[in-house]
Amino acid sequence: MNSLKNYKGLYYAALILLLWGANLWYFLHYSVRFDDPLIYLGLLIQTHLYTGVFITAHDAIHGVVMPHRPKVNYMIGWLCATLFAFNNYNKLSSKHHLHHKHSASEQDPDYYAGNFFRWYLKFALEYVTIWQIILMAVTYNLLKLVFPMWNLILFWEVPAILSTLQLFYFGTYLPHRGEHDPSDKHKARSQGLNHWIAFFTCYFFGYHHEHHAYPYLPWWKLAEAKEKTESK
Repeated sequence: MNSLKNYKGLYYAALILLLWGANLWYFLHYSVRFDDPLIYLGLLIQTHLYTGVFITAHDAIHGVVMPHRPKVNYMIGWLCATLFAFNNYNKLSSKHHLHHKHSASEQDPDYYAGNFFRWYLKFALEYVTIWQIILMAVTYNLLKLVFPMWNLILFWEVPAILSTLQLFYFGTYLPHRGEHDPSDKHKARSQGLNHWIAFFTCYFFGYHHEHHAYPYLPWWKLAEAKEKTESK
């Protein structure tokens, strides 16, 4: 039983990657008609799965995908970060640890004391590199030799962009904006207790205070942590 628990993070990572790949593959071959509601449903599903890919990379940064196998944990994190628009896993890792160490301060690379749009722009520029843009452009043009342009735009590019907005809004902006209780060293708030909303908005990372308080918990355990917080 303990051995199964040791591999639970790997199972979740594999499931998310499998669903992400399967949904992408299906819709890359799908006949695009803009009056077809399945197109928009597929786009939303792919956006949610892209968010799951990034959340898996994030959990790997905290060492909780495969805690007892650091090299495997690193490989999964690197793979997920790369699939998410060629993000640099090591850069993500170093900056994310700074975010936890200096949450909502000038030393926090994810924080900006401004409006939503300027904050999102600053957040994006903090991580996007010229090499990412080049690699995305090269990959797009190679994939375009095989798949139709609109399929690539709708199910490979747009979901990745929408996912960054989802991650930023529910995982950074809402939890860290505005004033915080001086006694709260994490400077992070959580959304109300509703596991369905929490899962579909950002894989429970709307329970953000719990994540900062217990960074060693993987995403699927944040719901339990929130319940404990509410019961106190």
